[in-house]
Amino acid sequence: MKQVLVLHGPNLNLLGEREPDLYGTLTLAQINDRVQSEAERLGVKITVVQSNHEGVLIDELHAAREWAIGGIINPGGLSHTSVSLRDAIAAVEYPVIEVHLSNIYAREHFRRRSLTAAACSGVISGLGWQGYLMGLQAIVSQNEEAATEDGSETA
Repeated sequence: MKQVLVLHGPNLNLLGEREPDLYGTLTLAQINDRVQSEAERLGVKITVVQSNHEGVLIDELHAAREWAIGGIINPGGLSHTSVSLRDAIAAVEYPVIEVHLSNIYAREHFRRRSLTAAACSGVISGLGWQGYLMGLQAIVSQNEEAATEDGSETA
């Protein structure tokens, strides 16, 4: 079965209680449940990791090179500061889509620049928890298109 890595960065473990006017009232567990349901509908398995530690996120990106068809990452504040996380995304061959719950381009000036975005195949920002579903759908769709183009199996 095809597998997708879903990474949640620093402070996302506090969703539902941290600034709900910006990030919504859903908890991370509720978002993960919705992503899991969509993964089942799409016929893929997800591996979900949340960490407040940059190195853990980098290690997970590296480890997934062995099995992932793609990745979804919400780097949180690391998107604005981490060259190392950007380099880890660039180093993997599978597509990674960056997701932000809030519209980072409508926020404080320092949040409007994402170092990690340029290494990603796409960015979804400001669409709340649905951005994760859109990212998952895009990865699965792109994988199926690539498999069709090179003649390999799509199942």
